[in-house]
Order: sequence, then structure tokens, then C-alpha cells
Amino acid sequence: MQDVAPTPAAPNPVEDPGEPRPLFGAPADQAPQPRPPAGPDFVAIQRSPEFTELRGRFRRFVFPMSLAFVLWYLAYVLLAAYAHDFMSTKVYGEINVAIVLGVLQFVSTAAITAGYLRFARRRIDPGVDEVRQQAGVQ
Repeated sequence: MQDVAPTPAAPNPVEDPGEPRPLFGAPADQAPQPRPPAGPDFVAIQRSPEFTELRGRFRRFVFPMSLAFVLWYLAYVLLAAYAHDFMSTKVYGEINVAIVLGVLQFVSTAAITAGYLRFARRRIDPGVDEVRQQAGVQ
């Protein structure tokens, strides 16, 4: 057999009540070292004037448009619930006001979506590209 240096025995927690040993990870005497950020500095991006302007531009479109749509939908629901005579008024043949307004709900949803896509392409996407370029993100 070869001469092998004996390895020190691991401390037995029952026999050696010294420092408690962690169950997982690094030993208790070695604190984990903070890692350098691997990606962009999101706090700096959020505080940049370009991002602030971009966020404001987005909110100036989305909040009023969302409010307008919710009010339009609520008006439709309230008319359907309380204005039976008005909603049952014939417009053309068997088509009444309720059907016209119901179809207009779908049309307005499509129009808002198309409007947002156009707005985002022209006013949001160029700003996003600028913020990404400044942050070094592709």
C-alpha cells in the first residue's frame, strides 16, 4: 500500500459545538461576494430623461384611450340594461341600434389597436431604440 497522508476528520457537530455549519452553500466564515452586474443598469435607464420622456409619451396615449374605451363600453352596457326602447329601435330591416352599437364595439377595438400600432411605430419605437443604444443593449 502507498504512503498516504491522513486527512483531517470533519468536525462532528455533536462533539464540536463551535460555529454552526450551514446546510448549503459556502461555509459560515465565508460571506458570499457580490457579483458585478451582468446586464444593463436598469436603475440608470429608468432615471434617464430619454426614458422618462418615452414613458410619458406612452402614458399620454394609453391612459386617455383606455379611459375612452371603458366609458364607451360602459355606455353600451348601460344603454342595453336601461334603454330598451332606444336599443330596440330599428335602423334597417331587422337591424336595431343595439346590434349597430355592438358591432361598433368590435370596430372601435380594431381601430384603437391599429391606432396604437401606428403610434408605437412612429413615436415609441424610435425612442426605445435610442434608450437601448445608450444602454448598450441590442
